[in-house]
Amino acid sequence: MAENRQLRNSLLLALTAAIWGVAFVAQSEGSQYMGSCTFTGLRFLIAAAALWIVIRITDRRRPRVKPGVTEGVKPGVADGVKPGPGPSLRASRGLWQAGIICGVLLCIASLVQQEGIAQGTGAGKAGFITATYIVLVPILNWVVFRRRTGWVLWLGVAVGLVGLWFLCIDAAFTIQRSDLLVLLCAVAFSFQILAVDRFSPRYDAVKLSAIQFLSCGALASVLMVFRDIAPVGLKAWSATFASWDAWIPLLYAAILSSAVGYTLQIVGQKGLNPTLASLIMSTESLFAVLAGWLILHQRLTPRELLGAALIAVAVVLAQLAPSSPEA
Repeated sequence: MAENRQLRNSLLLALTAAIWGVAFVAQSEGSQYMGSCTFTGLRFLIAAAALWIVIRITDRRRPRVKPGVTEGVKPGVADGVKPGPGPSLRASRGLWQAGIICGVLLCIASLVQQEGIAQGTGAGKAGFITATYIVLVPILNWVVFRRRTGWVLWLGVAVGLVGLWFLCIDAAFTIQRSDLLVLLCAVAFSFQILAVDRFSPRYDAVKLSAIQFLSCGALASVLMVFRDIAPVGLKAWSATFASWDAWIPLLYAAILSSAVGYTLQIVGQKGLNPTLASLIMSTESLFAVLAGWLILHQRLTPRELLGAALIAVAVVLAQLAPSSPEA
């Protein structure tokens, strides 16, 4: 039974990686119809709405127990038990604060990534550059929280840097601005992952994610007014959504990649070895290359393929590095 559950969860994470990989194609297609702030803002507002629907449904099915009442016993009016406003109010405020912090970091990472893709970085290439956050997270963990790292991780860092050199820097020793933006997005995602790792044990994961999506979408929407709507006018901006060609990539990124993908990740990671889970999910970069090739007919050059392969090795080394206790 346990083996069947592990196999099922592994397949769910593989499906998650595939959904996330194809999302790079959706982002590339969406950038042809709308600005980065518009795509990011609407994407995460729709994702937040979808998660809130899930939360409402699960909350209604969950039995409610008043403080001080034994679970399983239905309290009556005569019980005179009133919910205590103190602890629940503090938890709610803390949940919102955590979600907003994670949402701001997610907004920065997503906007920079979307802008990099819009400026010319292909779907597969963007997938591999973004995947370097798996190497960056333990490094930042060491810098910020003083958690020691072993030599295996530093070997992975060295291999990853060489891979980035081949993937992003051409023979003329120049790097495209779009590739640099996606690389900055990997750094921003690293901070966002550390923030989620810090807050997720304290709060409900789905509610934290919904507030994170809402905060990200709201911030990007404010920027959308100044960067996407103001230069062209509201009428010209709204004309973008007259075609399904604009809605399809947006809805895919919002519902499948964000809402469904995150839910599948939560279900798939339960009871699965974290290293195995991370390795499976890191294959999103491979799915991004495959989707870019099949759907957009994008191909990596031999030099870029070498760089992508080295980054894949670096990702594996980062996940195989033994964790060390805090200094």
